[in-house]
Amino acid sequence: KIALPPNHPDLASSYNNIGLVYDNMGEYSKALSSYERSLEIKKIALPTNHPDLAGSYLNIGNVYSKMGEYSKALSSHERSLEIGKIALPSNHPDMAASYNNIGLVYYNMGEYSKALSSYERSLEIQKIALPPNHPDLASSYNNIGTVYDNMGEYSKALSSYERSLEIKKIALPTNHPDLAGSYHNIG
Repeated sequence: KIALPPNHPDLASSYNNIGLVYDNMGEYSKALSSYERSLEIKKIALPTNHPDLAGSYLNIGNVYSKMGEYSKALSSHERSLEIGKIALPSNHPDMAASYNNIGLVYYNMGEYSKALSSYERSLEIQKIALPPNHPDLASSYNNIGTVYDNMGEYSKALSSYERSLEIKKIALPTNHPDLAGSYHNIG
């Protein structure tokens, strides 16, 4: 704050990092305040559709989601996605993350068909952008399985959970706790 101008990008990074710490500590209102301050600086210091702005909206959306403020979370994640569509290639992993986050908000709102659509779009991108046994693919299959499970479509849920487990068996150590989660879901 002393050495740099008030809207220097390094200050935005510092506020973002402080937000990450508060977020990890579960102090969501403080995290939100830090993320929003970071975003304010980025809006001044960076071009309108810079990918770093998308990252700020993503972080803000995640905090709102953790706070149960789903409409605000959805708005932030959709803004992140809009910027990503302009600033990034269509199959960039950050685009998959945006669709995943939107899917999670819809899932938490009980809007399972919208959640499924977003999760499937995320998976499509990951299949192109990531190696075939990347753990993020396993997470996407698990998310899709969870939606099908909640929709009562158990055979589709089982298929997704089993695909998730197949990837985890390859990508993770044999005693990794995520494997237990997959076995639990399959059971």
